[in-house]
Amino acid sequence: MSLVRNVGTIGGLTALSRVFGFARDMLLARVLGAGAAADAFQLAFILPNTFRRLFAEGAFSVAFVPMYSHRLHSEEGEAAANRFANDTLSVFVWVLLGFSALAMLAMPGIVWLLAREYQEVPGKFELSVMLSRVTFPYLALVSLVAMLSGLLNARSRFAPGAFVPVLLNIVLITGLGAGFYIGHHGGSDADIATALAISVPAAGAVQLAYMVWAVRKAGVTLKITRPHFTPEVKRLGMLILPATFGAGIYQISQFVDTFFATSLPQGSLTLLKLADRLNQMPLGIVGIALGTAILPMLARHIQTGDTREAQRLQTNAVEMATLLTLPAAVALAICAPAFTTAFFVGGKMTANDGLIMGNIVMALVAGLPSYVLVKVFQPAFFSRSDTKTPVWIAAGALAVNIAINFYVVPRYGIVGLAAATAITSTLNVLTLYTVLQMRGWFHFTAKLGGRIARQLVATAAMGAVLWLIVPLMADRYGASVIERVWSLAALVGAGAFVFFAVAWIIGALDKDLIAQLRRKRPAKPVDLSE
Repeated sequence: MSLVRNVGTIGGLTALSRVFGFARDMLLARVLGAGAAADAFQLAFILPNTFRRLFAEGAFSVAFVPMYSHRLHSEEGEAAANRFANDTLSVFVWVLLGFSALAMLAMPGIVWLLAREYQEVPGKFELSVMLSRVTFPYLALVSLVAMLSGLLNARSRFAPGAFVPVLLNIVLITGLGAGFYIGHHGGSDADIATALAISVPAAGAVQLAYMVWAVRKAGVTLKITRPHFTPEVKRLGMLILPATFGAGIYQISQFVDTFFATSLPQGSLTLLKLADRLNQMPLGIVGIALGTAILPMLARHIQTGDTREAQRLQTNAVEMATLLTLPAAVALAICAPAFTTAFFVGGKMTANDGLIMGNIVMALVAGLPSYVLVKVFQPAFFSRSDTKTPVWIAAGALAVNIAINFYVVPRYGIVGLAAATAITSTLNVLTLYTVLQMRGWFHFTAKLGGRIARQLVATAAMGAVLWLIVPLMADRYGASVIERVWSLAALVGAGAFVFFAVAWIIGALDKDLIAQLRRKRPAKPVDLSE
């Protein structure tokens, strides 16, 4: 019940952020399309945003949260936890400022490494460098946000950290509004992209101010002092370095994808990132919510030696992940052309761009269950302070990803690039599970297997219905706003009704857990771990 409530809180606020993110990208598609300025901004946003995901949803949280939680529940309690947080903050601030300054100085080289082909388009490379320098300070600001979020997560206060992405999208939408005004009054696409880039660090400042307020409201007082490399801070650093790689294979692969995407025809990077917005909707809501909620809970069970509860927690997390991602992946794959046309086509975004984007979505969502299950399996390692194993697994998956890209990108273009990401993410999660089972840290049970099999049956029924319905409204997806809305609502409503109806009838849904939620009072947790 605690896991469900926490996932619900985080997932609900993340869903709100994704809605604002969708609105942002819909406006971006119409204002900039898939041209040179759009590609330049996407590259400039990828750099700090990928590190944001690594820190905010990955390395820092998985390393900091267990250490902070351990001190918070030790004999010294608050005093030890606050001392550790202050020491970490005092070192972390200077590391971030130094890294950001060096990166901004080296930005021409960084952009050349990722997008050297941009030099072939007059002004595109220079615009990319300038925009990247403008956006990169966001990394330092949002990394501090990640630390404060981790501190509150360890205290089971998940709402503030889940809400801060909403602020990012609100500020970026404001920046797009300013860009639209500039473009309406004769400004170029480069001017619009610059206005949008400026809003990125501005959003980081707003997010940090909000998190400082949330931490103070929680009764925690932090201060920046002279840096002290205490044994705890050194240990944190040793855990962060491998966790940065191990927890962020999906994010690190984004750099690899960026390198290959920039070698393809103009607009490919923009189309890939806009298509990934559809993939990120369920990934962000389910994956981030599960990974964030399970880590501190799993760490507590492991520290107290309660392996049965640890197994039960992970089992229920896997069931929740598959229940939500299996139908989402199939629905997105079947409805991809409808979604991309209805959401993104218009203004400077052409119908052909929408069709290409739909194919990219189909390839990306093939790996959606794997993207989320990685978030479930990795905390089993991190809660035991084992960050090395996921590193080696991630390194192997990334090497395979690069090898596949060299084969598929020249032959299948941007769609092949997306498919390679899905394939290697699946390889990553299968390897993680194999190691967990070999070590006796987690195993699939017959009850869990039966529940997932029923989920697959319900998903197949939903897929068959959508397959029949989607072509019937083909001329509506690119029509007026009202026609787009009701046609997509019909698809979503029909798919959701069929899936949940079949799932309820055949037992794919946990009826006992639903009854507990409806009563809104604690009850004995359902156990699939036997």
